[in-house]
This record gives sequence, structure tokens and C-alpha cells, in this order.
Amino acid sequence: MHNSWWPWLQEEWEQPYFKTLSAFLHSAYQTKTVYPPRSQVFAAFENCDYPDIKIVILGQDPYHEPHQAHGMCFSVNPGIQIPPSLQNIYKELQDELGCYIPNNGYLMPWAKQGVFLLNTTMTVERGMANSHAGKGWETFTDHVIQKINEKDTPVVFLLWGRNARTKAAMIDQTKHLVLEAAHPSPLSAYHGFFGCGHFAKANAFLEDKGIQPIDWQIPNINV
Repeated sequence: MHNSWWPWLQEEWEQPYFKTLSAFLHSAYQTKTVYPPRSQVFAAFENCDYPDIKIVILGQDPYHEPHQAHGMCFSVNPGIQIPPSLQNIYKELQDELGCYIPNNGYLMPWAKQGVFLLNTTMTVERGMANSHAGKGWETFTDHVIQKINEKDTPVVFLLWGRNARTKAAMIDQTKHLVLEAAHPSPLSAYHGFFGCGHFAKANAFLEDKGIQPIDWQIPNINV
């Protein structure tokens, strides 16, 4: 990784809690099937540098089926079926902004524009959602949120679902914008995610602060 996250990450990795987490992950990757691949665990950091962050989207933990997770929340690799939560995100984008539904769930175009796609737990065992909760990732990602909160430039935090919404108290809302809603999962999308208007509100906030808004349209790709 060759960006401004690197020195901060190196310092965090030396903390006792992270050394315990690293030992757990070393064993897990050796003995079980864990997602995302080791080389992609920190993809969100590699693909969205700290000074470039405009928007933070918090997920719970990675997709837990083969070939889906690649280190950025809600995103899947090209050629992989779009998961239901992301389908609902696309539906909301279509309703809000008139975006067409793309043929893929690869959210890299968002990351490259400054959308930081962070899971609060960054690894998972195959077929076992939330299986790496409570192992130390939450401490790490809380520190990440605190680091982003320190940014001088305003950031929009999109907090969807109970897990993400607990982070609102960590954010200075006199400087940043926090938007909360239900999770886009089919179990909860109709309880406050659909119609939330978050994408339009986020762009309006950025524009008001003189910051280039996000082009939320994910393009079709040849798969």
C-alpha cells in the first residue's frame, strides 16, 4: 500500500489488541476458509486514500460465500451475482437519482471518487455471517472512524442498520454529516431504507461545502 493510510496502519498494527487479532487471523486463514482473501483485507484503504475521503459507508462484515468479498463493503467482484442488499441500494439510487440498474456489483468507481467502503468487522469464515465479530476488528474500525472524524474537511457518514448507527456518537456532527437509516437488507429495507434520500442528501451537502459530488452511477461492464 502506497498512500497516506500506511504509516497510521503500521502504528495501529503494533497495538496489543491488533497483535491478538493478527494471531487469530493467522490461525483462521491457515485452518479455515476465510473471506476476503488475505491480500484484499485492506482493499478499502488501498483504493480510497485518507485525504480523498468524502463519504463513509459502513457495512457489518464481508459477504461469506465464495468469490464475493474483496475488502470493500457491499461490493462484489465483477461477474458475481449482485447480492440482495446491493440490489436494494441500486433500487434506491434509481428512485432518488434516476440511475439505471447496472449489470454488476463492483463498487470500485465509488471508492475512486472518495467513498470509503468499510466493514466494521473485516473478515468472515465461509458460510458463517458475523463469525469474526468480537475478535478485535471492532476496536480497529472504531479507531478508523475516529481518525476520519479528525479530518479538517467535512465527511458524510451513511449509517445503515443498527450496527452502523451505534457509531453516530463517535462523530462530530458540527463538522460532518451523519445520515442514518435502516439496513438495505431485504429484511429491513422497507422499514426506512427505501425513500431515505441519502445519496441525494450526501451530494447536496458536499456541493454546499464546495466539494465535488459523487457520480453514483455504477457503469455496466463486460463480464
